[in-house]
Amino acid sequence: MTIKAENLTWKIGQKTIVDGVSLEAEPGKMLGLLGPNGSGKSSLLRLLAGLRKPNSGTVTLDGTNMRQIKRGAVARRVALVEQHANTESNVKVRDVVKLGRIPHHSPLGGWTRTDDEVVDAALERVGMSDRQQQYWQSLSGGERQRVHIARALAQAPTDILLDEPTNHLDIQHQIELLRLISDISLTSIIAIHDLNHAAMFCDHLVVLEDGRVVAGGTPEQVLTEQLLRDVFRVAARVEPSPHHGKPHIHYLR
Repeated sequence: MTIKAENLTWKIGQKTIVDGVSLEAEPGKMLGLLGPNGSGKSSLLRLLAGLRKPNSGTVTLDGTNMRQIKRGAVARRVALVEQHANTESNVKVRDVVKLGRIPHHSPLGGWTRTDDEVVDAALERVGMSDRQQQYWQSLSGGERQRVHIARALAQAPTDILLDEPTNHLDIQHQIELLRLISDISLTSIIAIHDLNHAAMFCDHLVVLEDGRVVAGGTPEQVLTEQLLRDVFRVAARVEPSPHHGKPHIHYLR
């Protein structure tokens, strides 16, 4: 088992942001969250990470209500890569990635060789080993995003949640990053805008509109021309790609 949400609702004042959402991520698979801007994807990810308390409903981790699990234990298990994570401090890349090891240390615990090895592997995985002594403020937006993912990998999580991780990347690095996430043996839940990328890399999709789940299933089941019209307000033709067999969306002018 892994992360599961049941009838999850979260409000700001009288406004409902996440409205009765239920979903379950399959172990080792990539679950894509789709929906227009303001549909509740980012808020849902923060609820799933345990950073916000729902007004009603539950988030469970391996069948245990996340509220009953100590925060440190959750942090050792679940990593979140947020869309606009930033820092004003001009620290080095390696120091940012080392933050991912904090959940694995007691307040008086010292840094170990294992910690160094995990950080090295995380930097290597995202292609930032040669930049590890570079300062944060000198990085491009895409490079910063890759460092944040390395920091999440350094947590050694079993589940990783990502909010628009390809937002600041060029097309080459978008594909490389999504391939990386799909290849690692983690359960991943990823909010993503590009529907063709979602079809290529995600095993399962959940579509949100106004905070509610309006569709769920495989890319073939979910990405229909009717759904694109009804939810995303676009006219398109959906056909199997001759290259990978997954749905490919041809937008109409």
